[in-house]
Amino acid sequence: MDCRTKENPERTFDLVLKVKCHASENEDPVVLWKFPEDFGDQEVLQSVPKFCFPFDIERVSQNQVGQHFTFVLTDIESKQRFGFCRLTSGGKICLCILSYLPWFEVYYKLLNTLADYLAKELENDLNETLKSLYSHPVPKANTPVSLSVNQEIFIASEQVLKDQPFLVPHSYFIAPDVTGLPTIPESRNLTEYFVAVDVNNMLQLYASMLHERRIIITSSKLSTLTACLHGSAALLYPMFWQHIYIPVLPPHLLDYCCAPMPYLIGIHSSLIERVKNKSLEDVVMLNVDTNTLESPFNDLNNLPSDVVSALKNKLKKQSTATGDGVARAFLRAQAALFGSYRDALRYKPGEPITFCEESFVKHRSSLMKQFLETAVNLQLFKQFIDGRLAKLNAGRGFSDVFEEEITSGGFCG
Repeated sequence: MDCRTKENPERTFDLVLKVKCHASENEDPVVLWKFPEDFGDQEVLQSVPKFCFPFDIERVSQNQVGQHFTFVLTDIESKQRFGFCRLTSGGKICLCILSYLPWFEVYYKLLNTLADYLAKELENDLNETLKSLYSHPVPKANTPVSLSVNQEIFIASEQVLKDQPFLVPHSYFIAPDVTGLPTIPESRNLTEYFVAVDVNNMLQLYASMLHERRIIITSSKLSTLTACLHGSAALLYPMFWQHIYIPVLPPHLLDYCCAPMPYLIGIHSSLIERVKNKSLEDVVMLNVDTNTLESPFNDLNNLPSDVVSALKNKLKKQSTATGDGVARAFLRAQAALFGSYRDALRYKPGEPITFCEESFVKHRSSLMKQFLETAVNLQLFKQFIDGRLAKLNAGRGFSDVFEEEITSGGFCG
């Protein structure tokens, strides 16, 4: 699990808002309705509405920007909280669910259900559904959850739901397992990213993320934009982007693009000219609509060519396009690049296990050695090593798909 994802959150969601935007950007959006009514975190109530309309509201309509998107807020413990959004009424109204759970497909489905209730003026049903889910313990992975409007949530197998049609509610979902590799078409983020961006640009973006650059992604569709941010970042597994991460930047925060530190930021195309007018230095920019990537760096050439060509060949195979093929191709590349970390672990009786950078960098090929000399300074790699050492020294150990890939690919020893 990402170290920035909150473990064991208390609730499936914290807040649902219905927000209206004004005709002018100069006026703050207004909260029309919230659940629960007694939600009291004023900072959240003030910041969330501004993220609900992350485009030029005077120039574009909902037909142009699409319906679903997800923004991210970072709390004081550096944990990510997701804002799942659905635009309605021509982009003037936004329904937003705030949750620590990265359950994209579940919350997009729930947003459709809520929008349906509102369109039919079934506000009692809407409130009952939210009450049920809000008070219910967070479901375990792969558990079916059925939303009902009679103050109960049934957790049952799919077969039970089929056998007892009177239990089948307006909507039900399977609690996702976020520890597994994302699959196509089940993962909406990865699917949209893989469809929207060609293989060469995926590789360029991957290389830029591995060099921790300042990266801007832009698109005219909000769903595609935020999917590309979330999807590309997920392919760094078992590492995670450690710097500024804003899947979609609202107009009032555009100055973030002038930050001197690394970032991964999504910007709607209606705002991109404003950003380009700022003094941007050494920025990698991917335009998803035109499938073009501009970069002042040769990051892809700095990666070992054998790893890049193997990854490219795998991504171009038809069989890779479904299931966990894409995620597994990137996992193999990560194992090829970083798997030898195991050989650099140092064990001394009675002392904590340590990591020897010098040993890690000593490598058979000069290109790999060159890359690893850079890699040891990356925040994403340092965080990964710290996490592995913490587990080993706590006596917990670990076994995950990354370690399995290192072993099966012979990337250590």
